[in-house]
Amino acid sequence: MPHTLKDLVARYGYAFVREYCPGTDTIAVAHALGQPLEPWKGGTVQDLVPRSTSTPNTYSGIYGLHHFPFHTDLAHWRLPPRYLFLRCMTGYADIPTLLLDGEAIFGAVTLDILARAIFKPRRPRYGRVQLMRLYESRNEGYCFRWDEVFLQPASRIGDLAGQRLSEQLKKCDPLSIALARSGDTLVIDNWRMLHARSPVPAGREDRKIQRVYLESLH
Repeated sequence: MPHTLKDLVARYGYAFVREYCPGTDTIAVAHALGQPLEPWKGGTVQDLVPRSTSTPNTYSGIYGLHHFPFHTDLAHWRLPPRYLFLRCMTGYADIPTLLLDGEAIFGAVTLDILARAIFKPRRPRYGRVQLMRLYESRNEGYCFRWDEVFLQPASRIGDLAGQRLSEQLKKCDPLSIALARSGDTLVIDNWRMLHARSPVPAGREDRKIQRVYLESLH
């Protein structure tokens, strides 16, 4: 792994390394790269396996084996995880992860609109509805969030921002990265980059990607 991985993510919004330490335990690799988070009990390492049907109110439950829309992970949380670490266990070249740099769409939607756009989670968390902005300045830079499934506009500017974002996403040319071989590793800045999963062809249901959220990188 290049010692400049943190710099690569800061510059490009992501870093991809082929076949990094295949056979090594994923949590050990995650600790070597940064500080893992446990978003829910027992959920530090999550197995992402395609499913034709799944629990309602999840991406698999809504989209099955079809294309997942562009989003940032846990966008409905008050503070989403900073980094997303994906590691291939069983992969295929024809099921790439798609990436879009948020900075490529800021100009079209405008930061003024994004910073004033108020959204809310589709469902309350812990009995509360938390209002949040699509774009927020932070000491570490900024946090940009988007999820057409789990976020809903809560203001007129939110309606406008959602419409412009949806229109702009249709025009963008995403980067395609295939986690195809054991150990292929992708680290994504979840406060900057949007990602999506391409459709899963028949016979590829054994694809398995492990995911860990990181609060920082070394």
